[in-house]
Amino acid sequence: MDSNRQGGGSNTWEIKPDSYWFAWRLRELWEYRHLLLRLVRRDFLIHHQQTLLGPLWIVFQPVIMLVMYMLIFEKAVGLSTDGLPPALFYLSGIILYNLFAECFSGTAFTFIQNGTLFGKVYFPRLVIPFSVVVVNLIRFGIQFVIFMTLMFFIEPDQLIQYPHRWIPCMVIAIIITALVGLGMGLIFSILTAKYRDLVNIIHLIVRLMMFATPIIYPISLVNEKFRIWVYMNPLSSVVELFRFGFLGQGTFTFYQLLYSAIVALLLNIMGIMLFNKYGNKLQDVI
Repeated sequence: MDSNRQGGGSNTWEIKPDSYWFAWRLRELWEYRHLLLRLVRRDFLIHHQQTLLGPLWIVFQPVIMLVMYMLIFEKAVGLSTDGLPPALFYLSGIILYNLFAECFSGTAFTFIQNGTLFGKVYFPRLVIPFSVVVVNLIRFGIQFVIFMTLMFFIEPDQLIQYPHRWIPCMVIAIIITALVGLGMGLIFSILTAKYRDLVNIIHLIVRLMMFATPIIYPISLVNEKFRIWVYMNPLSSVVELFRFGFLGQGTFTFYQLLYSAIVALLLNIMGIMLFNKYGNKLQDVI
């Protein structure tokens, strides 16, 4: 907020919002890092206080999805997993896509869920979506422990013999996935603040992208004529990279990964620009 004094000896102040496309304010964000940590703690507690199982829901969600996928797609439908262990094939896609979906939907509702807080006190608005991403990275870490446990029981050699492969693949996949969710969420946070019916569109996007991402099927099953459409989804090559890192098999190229990284970067640049430009102006709309 800028405050400009009116007149020589007047005590009248004009308060107007800053609104700049390129107001990154990295130093200011760093100064509010303690607030970010408090928001992370708040969000985590809000989701799991006064619940029957508490944080165990973080574990049960991917496990239940894994059981359903194995019963339906492996047993009933007989969908191929390219010879990879079905439990590891499905769970690798489930936990990575959950990270994207939660980052995207959580960030997209920034103004709807925090409008009251924005109206009471000033702080860098980007702290809120960043805290959402941190919370979901923590949740991903808990679900990742389940995946690693299954790896130790089913494919221990892959973990022991190839840490130079699965560690960098895991890090790259997590970063790109979280950034895609954050970037899309920042863009839609501006739209949902003005048009509340777009909340339904967000849920639809999450569902549709799940089928456009190779979670229940390997890309090798997709007809080569249509693979280009699958790879237009920036998450497709990332999921395949994640599986390649841990299971030694995945269909992707360096250029497809580069495309995913560029899309993630552009989404975040565009999202932060829109957030900086219109974030302060939405207070009267919320």
